[in-house]
Formats: sequence, structure tokens, C-alpha cells
Amino acid sequence: MSAGRRNIPAVEVERVGQGPELLLIHGGASPRTTWRGLDPLLTRWTLVTVYRRGFAPSPPPTRGHQDFDEDAADILSLLESRPHVVAHSYGGVGAMLAAARAPQRVRSLTLIEPPVHLVHDDPEAEHFKQIGEAFLAGGADTDPEIMREFLQIAGSPLADHGPLPDNVIAAAHRARGARSPYAAGLPLPALRDSRIPILVASGAHYGPIERNMDALAHALGSRRMIAPGAGHFVTAAAGFADRLGAFLASLN
Repeated sequence: MSAGRRNIPAVEVERVGQGPELLLIHGGASPRTTWRGLDPLLTRWTLVTVYRRGFAPSPPPTRGHQDFDEDAADILSLLESRPHVVAHSYGGVGAMLAAARAPQRVRSLTLIEPPVHLVHDDPEAEHFKQIGEAFLAGGADTDPEIMREFLQIAGSPLADHGPLPDNVIAAAHRARGARSPYAAGLPLPALRDSRIPILVASGAHYGPIERNMDALAHALGSRRMIAPGAGHFVTAAAGFADRLGAFLASLN
């Protein structure tokens, strides 16, 4: 599929299911890890799984590091069918930028714990922002205690002590140098005014994330879903797929 940019390979997608398209944009974890639990949607929807740059079989990021603006350009190239867009974590930043740039090409937007910092005078939220930025700057060279704290909040099943698994180290190397999502300058008023139906979802596993998701939903005038039980990987929570499907079906 063409990315709509000269001399740059396209990001890869996989399609499975039947019915209207759900464009799935993962974050710092792989699509396989991110989208567990969505199989019940396959009888009514086509799941279009995007592999962000740096995640095989897609090519590396063109500047050598994760970049929400490049994500947004790639997402824009995949909106010809006017899909429902479902985005998780870092992928939610590019999805918001793309949706604001072409709202007429987005049927709906579901944001699952995107990294935003909208609550003020909140030391816990500020701390989470700081350790997230430290991890993206340092990758596998991040202070081990900071890296372990951030990764545990972000859904990695890590013990409190001991060496990190090889797959976690690989993910940390991949994350190093990524542009901070907090520098994105998110177009929240434009999204609110776009009339795109929006759902903000979270997993009730970490207070600062919940408070930021409440603030994001308020800023966007969106619907709000809390699906506990699976941590940051909210789609694996019991009942999430059914509730997402009900939201999407209500829009048709």
C-alpha cells in the first residue's frame, strides 16, 4: 500500500475479518501484544493491523527514531476507506494528529491510554511524564530503577528485581531517541470541533493515567470507557471488545 510519499516504503498492514474497517495503531509494544482480546470483533468488522515504522515487516523510521509526525503521515495514507481508527499508547499521538488533519476521512477515533499530560499541580502525573521521557531518551541505557518503574506501569510483566528479559531490552533499544509525545502540541480543540465520534479508554491501573484520560475526554467532549483487569493493554480486559463493538455499532 502506498504511503503517499515519494521514495519512502509503505508501512505494512494486515487485514482480517469482514465488514467496515477498524484501523489499529499500536504504540511501543508489538501489534500482537497490543491487540489481544479483539477477536470477537472479527465477525462484524475488518481489523486492519498497522505495523508502525521500526516494527517488522515495516521499514525503520526515516530519521532513525520513533516520531509521531511520521506516524501521522503514515496513518493519513491509510484513511482512504474512512475507517474507524483505534490507537493505543504512543500510537494515539499520531492518530490524533492525523484525525485533526483529515477529519472527513475518519469515521471514529478510539484512544486507549495515549501519553498526554493535561492535569496540572499533580506530582504523580508529573513524575510519570518525567520517567517516560527519561526512558524514551535513554532506551536501554536508562537508569535501571527508572526503566523498571516505567515499564511496569506501561504493561511489561516484570519482577521488582533481576535482569530484564531480552524482549524488553530489545523494546528499550527500539524506543531510544523517540520524540517525546508531550512535545506534539495536540490539536485538541480542532478534534473537539471536528465532530468525529471519539472514545477515550483506560484500564484503571494507575491513577495519573486515569486522571489524564478523564481530562482528555473532557477536552475532546468524548465518551469515556474504563475497562479494568489488563493494565495498560486495555483491549485484553474482559468485555472490552464487546463494549468497543457496541460503541462502533452505535455510529452506523
